[in-house]
Amino acid sequence: MIDWNPVTIKRWRRFRQLRRAWWSLWILTSLYLISLVAEVICNNTPLLVRFDGHYYIPLVRFYPEDTFLQNGRQTRPDYKQIQSQPLFKDHPGNFMIFPLIPYGPYENVPTASIPLPEAVTLAFRPEPHVASVTLSPELTITRSANTAFFFESSTEALRGQAFTNIWSLPTAIKEAITIRLQNQAAPAISATTVRLANPSVESELSLPEFTPRETAPATIRLTLREKSDRSTLPHGTMGWNDQMELSVSSFSEWTALSPETQSELTAFAAAGLSNAVPPCIIDIKGTSYTITATKSEVRWPYPPIKGHWMGIDSSGRDVLARILYGLRTSLTFGFLLVILAMFLGTALGAIQGYFGNHVDMLGQRFTEIWSALPFLYVMILLGAVYGRGFMLLLICYAIFNWIGISYYIRAEFLRLRHLPFVEAARSLGLPHRTIIFRHILPNSLTPLITFFPFNLVGAIGSLAALDYLGFGLPPPTPSWGELLQQAQQFRWAWWLILYPALALFIVMLLGVFVGEGIRNVYDPRPKTKFE
Repeated sequence: MIDWNPVTIKRWRRFRQLRRAWWSLWILTSLYLISLVAEVICNNTPLLVRFDGHYYIPLVRFYPEDTFLQNGRQTRPDYKQIQSQPLFKDHPGNFMIFPLIPYGPYENVPTASIPLPEAVTLAFRPEPHVASVTLSPELTITRSANTAFFFESSTEALRGQAFTNIWSLPTAIKEAITIRLQNQAAPAISATTVRLANPSVESELSLPEFTPRETAPATIRLTLREKSDRSTLPHGTMGWNDQMELSVSSFSEWTALSPETQSELTAFAAAGLSNAVPPCIIDIKGTSYTITATKSEVRWPYPPIKGHWMGIDSSGRDVLARILYGLRTSLTFGFLLVILAMFLGTALGAIQGYFGNHVDMLGQRFTEIWSALPFLYVMILLGAVYGRGFMLLLICYAIFNWIGISYYIRAEFLRLRHLPFVEAARSLGLPHRTIIFRHILPNSLTPLITFFPFNLVGAIGSLAALDYLGFGLPPPTPSWGELLQQAQQFRWAWWLILYPALALFIVMLLGVFVGEGIRNVYDPRPKTKFE
């Protein structure tokens, strides 16, 4: 039976009267306890398996795949795949009981398990007109293709006409043609040209890079590209469901199309719903459009749906499972880090404060030098040498996180060592360890207790920040910071931002409420008000 100090009992009663801090402590404790049994709540390993009259508990014992399939493999079984086989489907006596959330933090959700309606989308993208003409050394057109937009004459009528009678030919292009006809190497070149009959119409002329050949070319092919702003032209998408009914319509020019063209595009969409089809090009009101058919398919990350209430991340893993296991990782890391850092800070602060003089001076200089070391660089260096891991991160963080608490413990020891009860203990000849651990340390615990919740909040935030920067826990460890890092890459995936950030905010807020409550409990004048 523990004989509690009356002052401690009084403080505990006062803490219980602070409802916000009291309930925050209970909620935070409950969340941590739930995370400790996350395997029972959220796991892709069944809680219980009944097979051939025998019961198996995979959660606490490993069973190789050979146990159920008799295939000689001693590897870890895929229970969901085994459950879908006739061995279980055709025998009601064989069954598996999965947790409430049947997804593990490392499990990749099969795309086939995501219900997705059959649909196809046509994207209409305006493209500039492009044509090519082949010029002789006299700059007459010997061959042409797709020139209807650039020339008023037909392809046959263009043959033999001088290109310079219709379009201007910049000097740079003319010199480039001459160099190529002389079979000399030349880089790619492009220049703007205008139509002689209407100088306001501009196009772009281009020649590809030329490499000398065995014989000099007799003709040169010149490319013409329409020069206009495509972003102002109508564009959009049209969507059809599996019944070939229009479900999405954001292309304003659709109604302007002829019924025959609409029928052709509907047939093109039906073909895209069945198989992958190459893009097609049509002309709408004098503008060339490239139309691509895209069938609806599952791509990660995926928004929340039934069964995956917080969505799926970029690797196809359930976000709820990652957050639940990340809660355990964060709180466990925070508790261990604060305990280890406080142990180091208390030990070093107590030695400095109790012995004072040269020990205190040397300890202070060591602390100042140690605090000047760049933590992040040391973390990156050790991670590169030994590889990132939970223990390495914990130890590295702890050996830099003890400095703050050591100042408070040193100050407490410096204050208490000159009080009468310590002087009396010394006069009785008690050893140093007895004076430190039995008389001074129990009276110096106030900083440790009041700072513990705030340091815990800081440790959780620091772990999330390191994981976000990529210097924290190694993948694929469940981590809130790693989910937020994915959110930076996929900014449209709101569920990767909202849920991890909300979980981090709630846990840190609860920790702050608990810390405020403890601080008020140890306040000797709790009724003091500043006006």
